[in-house]
Amino acid sequence: MLVCVFLIMTAYYVMKTAREGLILAGGTFGLGGDELKTYANGGMALLLLGVVPAYGALANRVRRLRLINVSYAIVMAALVVFFVLGRAGVPVGLPFFIWLGLVSVFLVAQFWSYANDIYTEDQGKRLFAIIAVGGSLGAIVGPKVAEMVETFGSMLVAAAVLVAATVLFNVIEHVQAKHKHDRRAHEPITGAGGFKLVMSDRYLLFIALLVLVANLVNTTGEYILSNAVRQHALELMPGTDPAAEAHRRELIKTFYGDLFMWVNLISFLVQAFLVSRIMTKVGVRPALFVLPAIALGAYAAIGMVGGLALIRIAKIAENSTDYSLQNTVRQALFLPTDRAVKYKAKAAIDTFFVRFGDTLSAVLVGVGVHQLHFAGRQFAFANVVLVVLWFAIAVGIVRHHRALSKETEPRRPRALRPAGAHA
Repeated sequence: MLVCVFLIMTAYYVMKTAREGLILAGGTFGLGGDELKTYANGGMALLLLGVVPAYGALANRVRRLRLINVSYAIVMAALVVFFVLGRAGVPVGLPFFIWLGLVSVFLVAQFWSYANDIYTEDQGKRLFAIIAVGGSLGAIVGPKVAEMVETFGSMLVAAAVLVAATVLFNVIEHVQAKHKHDRRAHEPITGAGGFKLVMSDRYLLFIALLVLVANLVNTTGEYILSNAVRQHALELMPGTDPAAEAHRRELIKTFYGDLFMWVNLISFLVQAFLVSRIMTKVGVRPALFVLPAIALGAYAAIGMVGGLALIRIAKIAENSTDYSLQNTVRQALFLPTDRAVKYKAKAAIDTFFVRFGDTLSAVLVGVGVHQLHFAGRQFAFANVVLVVLWFAIAVGIVRHHRALSKETEPRRPRALRPAGAHA
């Protein structure tokens, strides 16, 4: 499982590094790449309104390994198509950005749904922090791999890495079937749809709101960074001719490759040496408050001081904590839930509510830029207000998790009992 998530995250960061250069170097519909990048997330949320129910319908009909194999086959075929179109000169920056935004959340959510399915709550609390080290390593290796190939060639590299991840999923499932005789491996994931599960249970709704607000804050922060990077690139490489745009694309690609390297190196160190200790000694619930505390300090500093160097440091601190401790804690929140929740509700939360947070960020950026004439520092202060709401949502999760978790009370709330169970 550690190696599998390493491969998934390596492929994702190869694609992500290429994506930044494609969308930020130019522009579409009269919008700069930094603004377009934020607005594109709204399109992702709309698409997920159809994709999430379709994913749930497929899960109702096939066993978990088939669900994974079909998902990865679609992703790999799409990467080949993007490679061919890009090499043919078709402008694929915007569609590739939207596509990768959908694919990335699904692949990661699907991996952790599978992990939640094959491990018990006690096993997950011990192992998730260790398994996630593989993801942190992949996030370090991915940008470095992307530096070795040009933008469109990186799509084929990512597809090859995902082939290896798919093979490994099949090996893991074979081992599970041979040694653990898990009957669930041969059963479809039945039950209500993802959106219905989320809306019918307060615990899941609080998690969805947490993901939404956290992503709203993070994506608004990404706009602050993208705007600063784009302005810096324009100052260094002015002009509208294709050569100047190509130079800016590679400059931005290099900047983000370096940024991702530092984010993921720190994320790896935190994941490898701190997360397991925090999860063991402090617990899941108190760990929920670490990232909002860091975000509060980071955006307060940006609002008061500003500057690309400070924004870069603040985003490294925020993202490295998000990708390590916060990610592990968020996955552990699903350990005491039922199987339909782990696959369907989790997929809805980790895809639609993530992208809906991005959509709200697009609204905030649009109104801020065009109506209120906000600069980066004003957006940072808006994030400070949102982080206060984030703290309040975390308090609600803590209260429901305490009642649900085996740590203090083994009985589950009625909404999370298996389908067909008696009240």
